[in-house]
Amino acid sequence: MSTTAITPEEKKVLRSMFWRSHLTFIAFNMVKMQANGFTHTMQPAIESIYKDDPEGKKEAYLRHQNFFNTNAVPLAFIAGLSYAMEKEKKEKGAIDGATINSIKVGLMGPTAGMFDSLFFNGLRIIAAGIGIGFNSQGNFLGTLLFILLYGVTQSISKYFLLNWGYSAGTSAIDQVFSSGMMKALTRATSILGLTMVGAMVAQMVSVPLNWTITISGAKLVIQDVLNNIFPGLLSIGLVFGLVAMIKKGWRPLYLVFGILALGLLGALIGIF
Repeated sequence: MSTTAITPEEKKVLRSMFWRSHLTFIAFNMVKMQANGFTHTMQPAIESIYKDDPEGKKEAYLRHQNFFNTNAVPLAFIAGLSYAMEKEKKEKGAIDGATINSIKVGLMGPTAGMFDSLFFNGLRIIAAGIGIGFNSQGNFLGTLLFILLYGVTQSISKYFLLNWGYSAGTSAIDQVFSSGMMKALTRATSILGLTMVGAMVAQMVSVPLNWTITISGAKLVIQDVLNNIFPGLLSIGLVFGLVAMIKKGWRPLYLVFGILALGLLGALIGIF
C-alpha cells in the first residue's frame, strides 16, 4: 500500500477522527480496555467507507470492538492505519478483517512501550518539573506551561500520526521497524525519563532537619553532618522508602497521611 493523496472528503473524516481520538478512555473498562474509545475514533471512517454496506459496517464495528490498549498518542496512528486498511478491504479486497486485527494487535505493545517512555515517563516529568518550579513560587504560568508542553504536544502529535498512518498505509510499519528507530527511541526516552525523575527528587523532595545536639558545650547540627556524608541523603532515603512500601501494597493515600503525621510530630518535638 503506497502513499496516497488525501481527498477533501478523507480530510473531513480524518479531522473528525482527530477530535474523537482525544476521547481515548471513553467507556474504558478492564475487559476490552480502550476498545470503545478506538471504535468511537473509527466511527467517521466506518460510516464513510461502508455507508452503502450495512453488513460490512456491522462487521467493521464488531472488529474494532476487540480488546485494544496502547498509549493515547499512537492510538491515532493505528486508527489512521486502520482507516487505510478498511478502505483497502472495501475497495480492492486486498486485505481481510483478520489481517486488520493482527496488525492492530501487533502494534499495541511496541507503540505503548515507546510512547509511554516518551510522553508519560519522559515529557510529563519534564513538564511537571518546570510547572511545579513556577507554581512553587506562586506563578500560575506553571500550570499553563504544563498544559502546553504535555497536553498540546500530545494533541499535535496525534494529528500528524493520524494523517501519517492513513496516507502512508501499511508501508509506515516497515519504515519504523526496519530502520530500528523504534528500539532506539524507546531506549533513549527511557533513559531521559529516569534522568528527569532523579533530577526531580533532588530538587523537589526536601527533608529539612532542625535537630541540633549539644556535646560538652559544642553544638552538632545533624543536617550538616548528613550533608557532608551524602548531600540529599534523607530525600533519597525517603523516596526509596516510599517506593518499597508501595511495592509491598501500601496505598499512596496512606503514605501521604503518614508523612503528614510524621511531619507534624517532628515539628512538635523540634526535629523538623
